[in-house]
Amino acid sequence: MGKIKHFLRNLSLRKSIVLYIAAFTVIALILSMGTAGVCSYTSEYIQSSYPVSGEKYYLTNAAGERLGEGTYIADQVILYSPKDEQLLTVLDALPLFATPVYSSLCIMAAAFLFYQNKLKRPLSELSTASKKIAENDLNFRVSYEGTDEMGELCASYEMMRSTLAGNFASMWRQVEDRKQLNAAFAHDLRTPLTVIKGYDEILGSSDDPMVKETAATMQKHITRMENYIASMSTLRRLEDSCPEYKSVELQPFLKTLEESTRLLCAQGEKTLRFENNVGSKELCLDKSYVLQVVDNLVSNAIRYAEQTITINVKESRNGLVLSVFDDGAGFSDELIHRAASPYVTSEADRSEHFGLGLSICKLLCEHHEGQLTLENLPKGAKVTSFFKSASV
Repeated sequence: MGKIKHFLRNLSLRKSIVLYIAAFTVIALILSMGTAGVCSYTSEYIQSSYPVSGEKYYLTNAAGERLGEGTYIADQVILYSPKDEQLLTVLDALPLFATPVYSSLCIMAAAFLFYQNKLKRPLSELSTASKKIAENDLNFRVSYEGTDEMGELCASYEMMRSTLAGNFASMWRQVEDRKQLNAAFAHDLRTPLTVIKGYDEILGSSDDPMVKETAATMQKHITRMENYIASMSTLRRLEDSCPEYKSVELQPFLKTLEESTRLLCAQGEKTLRFENNVGSKELCLDKSYVLQVVDNLVSNAIRYAEQTITINVKESRNGLVLSVFDDGAGFSDELIHRAASPYVTSEADRSEHFGLGLSICKLLCEHHEGQLTLENLPKGAKVTSFFKSASV
């Protein structure tokens, strides 16, 4: 029995389905023939219980003696009881209906057993593997012992999982190495920068105009280096952060958000339009993430807008969608696909802006299980941030 199961498990799908169909076709044929035989026997039994009437003729020899038992000729119609007549009608029709019924049932049984024995387990393994991979969980194995096509597919899935696990482990090692390198770089750079800054202050106190001018130029570059080191520390801190979800009353929160952004736009001499399309009373969010993203997006919009900045807030997919529009020149074709990457900016002067605003927004949105999208409009640009609400 074990050898038969092993043989069927390793048989190819094409041969298996042919084998199942052939086996159940034979079963359907046997059942049809058996049903026809039973019906015929039952009909004859019922008919034999009624006496045959009519004239009986015999064969005779030359002497006039009867030969044999004789034969009825021109039998009269036998009058069956209503119950037996109905039963005989059913017995005559039953074989005709039984054949397609048996065939249909056997086909369904063949399909069910084929699925149960050849497809159910490997498909369950592959479905579970797909869900785990989608959840970034690679700590499992796809185990299926068959060597048929489904076994080969499961083996390929296991190879893919193993490769992904190796690549992810390598990637995370590289990310951690990069973080450590950036941290070490920022730490080691602070000491010589402090020394250079001290010498620059000494040079700045000189009475020689040329020396003072040189010291002023050095001060600008020192400030730029300090800002760059601070940005590296900020990025690393944000990469390691996690949102702290709390239930937020949306209307008071959005009112505060509108007031702060309106003040920010007034300082930048820009007009703000705030569109509140939120209907829910509460969502579970990290307010600090939302505020930091809005602050960065509005600050960017102020630098590039001509006159008007629009903020649109709405709900979607169990979360908060916040879009910032400006009426400026929009993103360049070269920049729009890279604008959210670290240290990418269209500004020539990097002493204050290192191109981290959109990168920080993207990082915060992703940590909040959301996303950041950029697009150009016929007039200006639009940046949309999505923050998924957590379960309360």
